[in-house]
Amino acid sequence: MKPVNVSLVGVGGQGIILTANLLAETAAIAGMDVKKSEIHGMAQRGGSVISSVRFGTEVHSPIIPEGASDILVAFDRLEALRWAHFLAKDGKVLLNSVDLVPVTVSSGLQQPVTDFETRLAKAFPDALVVDALKIAQEVGNERTMNMVLAGALSALTPFRESQWQKAMKSSFTGRKAKLLDVNLKAFALGRAAVPS
Repeated sequence: MKPVNVSLVGVGGQGIILTANLLAETAAIAGMDVKKSEIHGMAQRGGSVISSVRFGTEVHSPIIPEGASDILVAFDRLEALRWAHFLAKDGKVLLNSVDLVPVTVSSGLQQPVTDFETRLAKAFPDALVVDALKIAQEVGNERTMNMVLAGALSALTPFRESQWQKAMKSSFTGRKAKLLDVNLKAFALGRAAVPS
């Protein structure tokens, strides 16, 4: 199996790195060779984050070149546009319908993106859009939004749901174990949100 390239993008605090770790763990459980990397700069202050996961029979590098992402998972619509150049021509886009206004825009230091909807539609005409925030609110915990997206992503990968669940169980241990059930529920609803 040739390497599959997945880029996860958004801003700090959205759970991107946890989601990328979960994907990498799931791929390892499935017996794949896996490589992962991330760039998170000023993530703690709401800065841009990109995490790359590559899996396959043999993977030599964790770096995904521009134009080579088979799947682009955007936790925020603006970040989807920022990282659109990473998507392969035949790649798939999983787009969270959330819009986060950058501090530079809300403070008046920078103008908002013009023609945002037009640019999104042009860049991603076949995007799979998921309202992860609404689904997370349905399960009673907005912080599970990343697990909703992980569930939606799972439907685009070759891994069984049980393999993802096993990876989640190993991620939610110790003090976080009490959060496992709500995250599993969010994951299942995210997976169900993707048309089969």
